[in-house]
Amino acid sequence: MNLNTIKTVGRADFVNMGPIRLRQPLPTSEIDGIDPFVLLHHYGPYDISERNNPFDLGPHPHRGFEPVTFLFQGEQLHRDSLGNESVVRAGDVQWTTAGRGIIHAEKPTEAFVKQGGTIEGIQLWLNLPSDKKMIPAQYQHGKSDEFPIVISTDGKVKTKVVAGHLQNKKGIINTQTAVNAFMIDAKEGGKESILFPDIHQGLLYLLKGDVRVNGQHNLQLDADQLIQFQQDGDGISIEVTSDSQLLFLSGEPFNEPVATYGPYVMNTQTELLEAMRDYQMGKMGFLPRN
Repeated sequence: MNLNTIKTVGRADFVNMGPIRLRQPLPTSEIDGIDPFVLLHHYGPYDISERNNPFDLGPHPHRGFEPVTFLFQGEQLHRDSLGNESVVRAGDVQWTTAGRGIIHAEKPTEAFVKQGGTIEGIQLWLNLPSDKKMIPAQYQHGKSDEFPIVISTDGKVKTKVVAGHLQNKKGIINTQTAVNAFMIDAKEGGKESILFPDIHQGLLYLLKGDVRVNGQHNLQLDADQLIQFQQDGDGISIEVTSDSQLLFLSGEPFNEPVATYGPYVMNTQTELLEAMRDYQMGKMGFLPRN
């Protein structure tokens, strides 16, 4: 295997999103974007109870990209203007194709708030190419036990194939573009290799633990958390120095202009203004708050 060299090692500093404080490894001052990935938020772990529930995201719109949630702990209720309503549990993934417009809401379920617990997840904004930005909105909910699993030779690294391909296993999410998304649960002492196409841009994000990447770099939670790779190889290797959780992403870049404002990701400022107007006119649907 020809290892991809490390292009950038970025930090994931805390940012405030309304009442929510979360880590933002992408974009940062070091890494503006990794085409086709626009944004990565690591939220939690939050202790949820009837007295403390900061993670209640009421109805809000999106257009022009795919907001994806990887849930690592807890339980969330998803509702959207297409009429979907589902409970997303630890290990599940919700993959929304906003396309020309969708309104959705996320929050812990009432039962989870009442019993109390911890919520932790990642929200990814995956861009759509210009010719797909106005496709009809779609929603997919992948349950944890439905995803194929690749287990390392030593049995210590389990890679959940959410989307794309790894070692002849295919993720259950139907993607609009060429993309891989893998959730990795790794035990101390484990070793694994992750292959991906050399035309992809790849990144590795650590939620917790310690790993050595390509035999040369220690990735630690409170310091350098996200690694961006050069497009000069066919894979990476990890050696696990303590129990870890990671997210690996790769995708074929579009090399198109990107214009963002709030919940919209388009190609031009004019398209952003059109998105705001269409939302105000009700063209993205309606979702009541409950």
